[in-house]
Amino acid sequence: MLTMCLRRRVFEGGLLFVAFVLMFGAAAPSAFAQDAPAASQSGLLDEPAVLTSVINRTDSEGNQGAEPKDGLYPELGNMITGSGWVSVGPGYRHHLFDDRAIVDVSAAVSWNFYKMAQGRFELPHLANDHLTLGSQAMYQDMLQVNYFGIGSNSLESNRSGYRLHETDVSGYATVRTTPWLSVSGRFGWIHQGDLSTMTGWSVTYPNTLAIFSDATAPGLTQQPAFLHGDVTVAADTRNHSGHPTSGGLYRVTASSYSDRNYGKYSFRRYEAEAAQFVPVVEEKWVLAFHAWEVFSDTSSGNTVPFYLLPSLGGKNTLRGYYDYRFHDRDMQVFNAESRWALFTHVDAAIFADAGKVASVASDLDFKHMRTSYGAGIRVHNRASTLGRLDFGHGAEGWRVVFKISDPFKRVTLSGREAVVPFVP
Repeated sequence: MLTMCLRRRVFEGGLLFVAFVLMFGAAAPSAFAQDAPAASQSGLLDEPAVLTSVINRTDSEGNQGAEPKDGLYPELGNMITGSGWVSVGPGYRHHLFDDRAIVDVSAAVSWNFYKMAQGRFELPHLANDHLTLGSQAMYQDMLQVNYFGIGSNSLESNRSGYRLHETDVSGYATVRTTPWLSVSGRFGWIHQGDLSTMTGWSVTYPNTLAIFSDATAPGLTQQPAFLHGDVTVAADTRNHSGHPTSGGLYRVTASSYSDRNYGKYSFRRYEAEAAQFVPVVEEKWVLAFHAWEVFSDTSSGNTVPFYLLPSLGGKNTLRGYYDYRFHDRDMQVFNAESRWALFTHVDAAIFADAGKVASVASDLDFKHMRTSYGAGIRVHNRASTLGRLDFGHGAEGWRVVFKISDPFKRVTLSGREAVVPFVP
């Protein structure tokens, strides 16, 4: 049964992977009636002409390297981990005041019927492009978020799922002191979340509300509204954020969440993240390294709600485990990849992941870490990853990953990270 299920997921993933890449060309058949711009040969093999045509079309439609185009656009892949293979919906953006402001609205539904809607107003070019100001309202309805319990020794057999509705309204600012160094801040309000029984298709495991309690899942029966804020200092020298082949990203973040209803779920969070991309042979062979550590801090009498605890596992961290497999107050993860350009726009990769969660920061060492390894294929244009298909193996078996983002790129909702739940 397990083998048949895995084969079915691999087959579905492969079909979706191919279909997603080809849909860019299907949206504009005229792209195949014209000679595609010649792409420089950077792969180990000669790329099929039809694939080059499709990818060049995405470059043209996406206006790579310039301001995003006005008008309707497809909202693709803009969902949190666990939402399914792919998400899709309509988006619309419009520049105002001689391109000094952007209005952006979008909505999407995912493979697992997660729903998202957002509206954003941004001033991206203030103070000679040194300052960005913006605001965003965002709604999410997440139907099947995994929870296994707290701690690195939680059992796979305790897998459960919950549904969570939440709305976040926030304002943000970014100051760029140099092209690569920035300081960002955000302040927002999260409406009282609605945590309820998991729903959707393929519900074959128990609901979180049925097998856990407030003692084993803090915040299960009470979901407060939060005022939240964070400050981030980032040094970003990557050549492309969506498909980096050189440079690095180094950031530290301090966040605060203030419980506005019950006075017992306030906490602080501290993060440090680093990623480095080393071109060994120009863009034909790239080594990629990533590390991420997260720490929680609470005052006496307070605790972190289980859905905001740092978590580990899934598509961007431990790819041989379920999404959100491990939860606890503190978390660390390390990833390494070797990427080879098979064609100009198709890479093959092998990877290794290692990480753990702990109740106290001093236990985040290199002992008894959870590990996974695997291989994958990625399709990309000049600056963005259009799709990746990874096969990861860990102590609990094989997992198949299909995503429309680089493995080390955190989930963003039209430019801002999701706040609830904590997304690994």
